[in-house]
Amino acid sequence: MVDEAHGIDTAKLIEDYQHLHRHPELSMQEFRTADFIESRLDELGIEHFRCAETGVVGVDVNGDGPVVAFRADIDGLPIEEQTEVEFRSRARGTLPDGTEVPVMHGCGHDVHVAVALAAATYFATNREAWSGTIVWVFQPAEETAAGALAMVRDGLWDRAPKPRLVLGQHVVPVIPAGDVSVVEGTAMAMADSLRVTILGRQSHGSQPQDSIDPVVLGAHIVTRLQTIVSRELSPSEPAVVTCGSFHAGLKDNIIPERAELTLNIRTLNEATRERVLASITRIVRAEAAASGAPQPLIEEISRFPRLLNDAEHTLSVRAALAAELGTERVHDGVPDMGSEDFGWLADTIGVPCVYWFFGAYTHNVADQPVNHSPYFLPDTEPALVTGTRAAIAAISASLTTLTCSPSPASGQNRQSAVLPL
Repeated sequence: MVDEAHGIDTAKLIEDYQHLHRHPELSMQEFRTADFIESRLDELGIEHFRCAETGVVGVDVNGDGPVVAFRADIDGLPIEEQTEVEFRSRARGTLPDGTEVPVMHGCGHDVHVAVALAAATYFATNREAWSGTIVWVFQPAEETAAGALAMVRDGLWDRAPKPRLVLGQHVVPVIPAGDVSVVEGTAMAMADSLRVTILGRQSHGSQPQDSIDPVVLGAHIVTRLQTIVSRELSPSEPAVVTCGSFHAGLKDNIIPERAELTLNIRTLNEATRERVLASITRIVRAEAAASGAPQPLIEEISRFPRLLNDAEHTLSVRAALAAELGTERVHDGVPDMGSEDFGWLADTIGVPCVYWFFGAYTHNVADQPVNHSPYFLPDTEPALVTGTRAAIAAISASLTTLTCSPSPASGQNRQSAVLPL
């Protein structure tokens, strides 16, 4: 079954997707997924290498011309799938702490890989239609913000041709299948995850005077943290501060020695980020001092970078998507408070990037399961075909645009980001 109008082998596309959906793997454990990707690149005659152990980089050189990179993330999530499809996941995995968990492609990374392979197939079999080099980046560990940096640190852009533009996309439930959404400028939020360990003094529940109660102290911290967004930031300055977990104690009549909070912070610019993080540190320390407790420990769990779409290239990609899908199918998006580590692939080498979204469902979009739900399952063919057409259109247009603009575009003059420790 071939989509003659767009040169897409939909049968192979769906077969790849269902295989990937059935066999998800956790972040930095995607060994079987990497093997599968390499086997498909071998079939296409595309040279490739491993990067950061489970990442795969394909390099398709087709004569002279610019270099464009396209990224697809490949990891699954610790979710037990609740769909009823025949190809649902029954996979199991082990978290870094040794906990055995079910695994599911609950964010659509199976879609992303299948689409990237279909796009790679198109370019490998239609070589007369383009010239230049496409670097296919199949990235591990997006869900933990570890994969993009791991690939960069493992010499991604020393071992593969350095691109003039990095492209990527994500399937989402908030727009219909067949539609895409593009944001100029900040597309997704920066995210910081922190672990706060509160230190108290353990005592019998009947003798609170001998304790420093980390549960009460933690409750005050959680409550006070909510005033950062509501009372310290302007209403026009978006930010999110979430306490995602609060663990303390083992028994009802023991005031515990310590408590642990995990926090997630979302901001859209560096100034807001630094202000919010400073406020968190101030509040945590001040509440501990007010309780007569030792200073808590504040540790970084993960950090997602900015995702800043280059203005000039965003216009070009949007025009290409409109030409391919129809103007009515291309929407101007707004910055999303979700986060991606995609930005590291471009920022670390000072080149521009463009990232867009494509729809998952054909009907009743508002009522469909969202990303990270155990029921998340895009409508297979329309979502996959839309993603493939979008990828092909954006890559083709970018190769043409960069060929006609031999001097560096505006986005390439931005300073390379400093990698976090």
